[in-house]
Amino acid sequence: MNIVLHEPEIPQNTGNIARTCAATGAKLHLIEPLGFSLEEKQIKRAGLDYWHLVEIFTYKNYEEFLEKNNDPKIYMATTKSKQTYVDVQYEEDAYIMFGKETAGIPEEILLQNKENCIRIPMREEARSLNLSNSVNIVLYEALRQNQFLGLKAEGELHRYHW
Repeated sequence: MNIVLHEPEIPQNTGNIARTCAATGAKLHLIEPLGFSLEEKQIKRAGLDYWHLVEIFTYKNYEEFLEKNNDPKIYMATTKSKQTYVDVQYEEDAYIMFGKETAGIPEEILLQNKENCIRIPMREEARSLNLSNSVNIVLYEALRQNQFLGLKAEGELHRYHW
């Protein structure tokens, strides 16, 4: 799986998302400008000691991202979509894009990908969910649809046995 963040602004969100990517094997693609440095303490702390487990790619802009990834099919997470995130079938190497915290994905990009726009249902009065929570919700649905390919599905107790 591939998680794409378009111009993320809050380092803690990106750090949390990086940790999720590390735990799931998803690649993290960051499209600049970023609202922080990847060396900031907040982003490092949010990702804990998982940074060595995540592949991170950065791009100067959306066009460079498309070019370097051979113009991939991208699912666009947006509050403006008419279909939900469970209405689509994710490929095992799907690209799922999320926009910056204050504005989402630019509408020009959404219009170019309207058949791949997805929404997390929520109350009408709520503007949006937290970015890292949104990534988790959609990523785990995509992983579930692909039978959690490559992930350990069973755990063990430390001092006892099931």
